[in-house]
Amino acid sequence: MRIAMYYKNNDVRVEEIPIPTIGSKELLIKVVASGICGTDVLEWYRLHKAPLVLGHEIAGTISAVGDEVTTFKKGDRVAAAHHVPCNTCHYCLTGHETVCETLRTTNFEPGGFAEFVRLPAINVDRGVFRLPDEVSFEEATFIEPLACVVRGQHLAQLKPAQTVLVIGSGMSGLLHVQLARALGAGKIIAVDIVDYKLEAARRLGAEWTFDASENIPEKLREINDGRLADLIIVCAGAASAVTQALESVERGGKVLFFAATKDQVKIEQPLNDLFWRREISLLSSYAGSRADHQVALELIRARRIRVADMITHRLNLSDVQEGFRLVSESTESIKVIINPGST
Repeated sequence: MRIAMYYKNNDVRVEEIPIPTIGSKELLIKVVASGICGTDVLEWYRLHKAPLVLGHEIAGTISAVGDEVTTFKKGDRVAAAHHVPCNTCHYCLTGHETVCETLRTTNFEPGGFAEFVRLPAINVDRGVFRLPDEVSFEEATFIEPLACVVRGQHLAQLKPAQTVLVIGSGMSGLLHVQLARALGAGKIIAVDIVDYKLEAARRLGAEWTFDASENIPEKLREINDGRLADLIIVCAGAASAVTQALESVERGGKVLFFAATKDQVKIEQPLNDLFWRREISLLSSYAGSRADHQVALELIRARRIRVADMITHRLNLSDVQEGFRLVSESTESIKVIINPGST
């Protein structure tokens, strides 16, 4: 079968390897659509593991079923989670499934940028989701990233009518904009340095958009009765985005750090200015639980989140290098989908 082997962002090669052999409790998925995630192009995070097959936002059909699998059959349309928790450790039992050690070590073989993937038994047990007829394979590639967004806003406890500022209007930021709108947020403001992304943010639900070079706290006070933002979601990796967020949060507000920064980024802030008498909360979130995936699937099915409108490029596996260029440069694309079975 054909795969896309990652060596670095500008060196992704289409190669051939055998189709994986499945065990009695496993599934073989024929991948129909696979999304390129922003984390796929984090070279500092990926290079020490290269070469490897990336891709974790997948949807397709079940091509083969292990002898002991009774819950799925050949031909089922599914999406799959690459990371799944143990459900029994301290973290899982206290509602933090996404920091479970098992979740950090699970994956499918070889990766989503391949014609077929093998799902291990643990993934089959708790990480496969049947697709309703009204959800396309391409839309289903958004289940995993939207699950991450659902978890983030759940942890942040977004309340109706709150003012939300999203810093970074790439794919994740736009999902946050849409989910905040669906959950009844009041004012929604998006920030970025790329006009193309700010236009997308306006189209998908942001009432105001600003270039990151502007004085964002001042702009917030102008449109928000003199107040800053109640919830700030940082979806950009630049250190300046973190500083901007800390300067833009209202008393009693929250900052959700959603995006990874560049490696070894450090922020220095005077603690008294940041915390004392302000009652602000700093939060982080990572990945999504099974419940978050199920919520994401329903939001997509019900068209509460318009994921199809975010797809800007559909590429064959042979053009995967172009896909990585688009995502790494991040100036002329929102969501890039790879179709491994197409030539």
